[in-house]
Amino acid sequence: MSTDIHFEDLLRELAPKVLGALIRRHGHFDAAEDAVQEALLAAALQWPEQGVPDAPKAWLITVAGRRLTDQWRSDQARRVREVTVATMEPGGEAALGPGEDAPPDQDDTLTLLFMCCHPALSPPSQLALTLRAVGGLTTAQIARAFLVPEATMAQRISRAKQRIKTTGIPFGPPPEPERAERLRVVLHVLYLIFNEGYTSTSGDQLHRAELTGEAIRLTRAVHRLLPGDGEVAGLLALMLLTDARRPARTDAAGGLIPLAEQDRGRWNREQIGEGVRLITAALSGAPLGPYQLQAAIAAVHAEAPTAAGTDWAQILALYELLERMAPSPVVTLNHVVALAMVKGAAEGLALLATLDGDERLQGHHRVDAVRAHLLEMAGQVEDARACYRAAARRTTSLPEQRYLDGRADRLAPAGP
Repeated sequence: MSTDIHFEDLLRELAPKVLGALIRRHGHFDAAEDAVQEALLAAALQWPEQGVPDAPKAWLITVAGRRLTDQWRSDQARRVREVTVATMEPGGEAALGPGEDAPPDQDDTLTLLFMCCHPALSPPSQLALTLRAVGGLTTAQIARAFLVPEATMAQRISRAKQRIKTTGIPFGPPPEPERAERLRVVLHVLYLIFNEGYTSTSGDQLHRAELTGEAIRLTRAVHRLLPGDGEVAGLLALMLLTDARRPARTDAAGGLIPLAEQDRGRWNREQIGEGVRLITAALSGAPLGPYQLQAAIAAVHAEAPTAAGTDWAQILALYELLERMAPSPVVTLNHVVALAMVKGAAEGLALLATLDGDERLQGHHRVDAVRAHLLEMAGQVEDARACYRAAARRTTSLPEQRYLDGRADRLAPAGP
């Protein structure tokens, strides 16, 4: 690992802790984040030449705190020039100096995640603010990852910060009665970030590694802070086991390779081993939850030596349990595939028919893609080809579109 990468990794790890410490001490999310960015820039310039300080987090907190205090003093001086002393806003928090907050070894990453994923914020704002404030990605990086203009993403992040300010969202752990639900929201946001990176919903690339990598890194941080939480461990295991297949999911041209056709020798065995250990420990020592079940399903796939050797009966049983615990149309859609692999295409098509009127999947390309696959299994080639075409028209991912059109082409009747 190069020195530059080492510094970058260290700064990204420290950034949410430093930001959390400043918000805890001073409040003012927006101003605190600006000060932290200045401190990170100072570190990036100084540390490679002067060396990393013995207490790098304390160094960053001190520098950021000074930047924040200097800014407030500057603002205060400007107000003195513009208004009378009698109407001037009190300096208040600006008088605080570095080091007067929580203990220096306190990690505020989870508290910051709770703030960024507060239910008062919209889901897109939660995603963007989490990546910006906790993940340390720049606004430009987030915009590129989600394929939107940088100005649009900047507005989204700015509105989220303003929402935090106007609603008075406190910086601190949620009240105990709300904690489980708030943690569920945090995990869901991390799950969405990972999914968008693993299979991009639009654009010409199947993967966006910056998002999958960030989701895994942040979930590791939550797991470090909550090592006994089974769902946190389950989500981390699910990400690792899924991401382990990424090297084999595309060919040299970036085309999609389905699970059954992947070269399993290219799967990341280190990630698989870690994921299996995590989910095994969680299943044996924590209350069962949906992420654990999904990780268990991913582990069955990961441990199968070949596609033909997959234990589909076990996967089917896990999906049946998952559907009882956390029913959703997406779970049912995956259940359909497992059912067809165990009991045949006709059984799968019958279950799939129960989703036809579900508005939550209206127009979703995966419904047509799964139907096409089952029709192909059943020998109904013309109907399968039509469904592959329909799925290709509906997806906004170019790699998926090319794959689905390719499946349809292979089913076309041979020419004269």
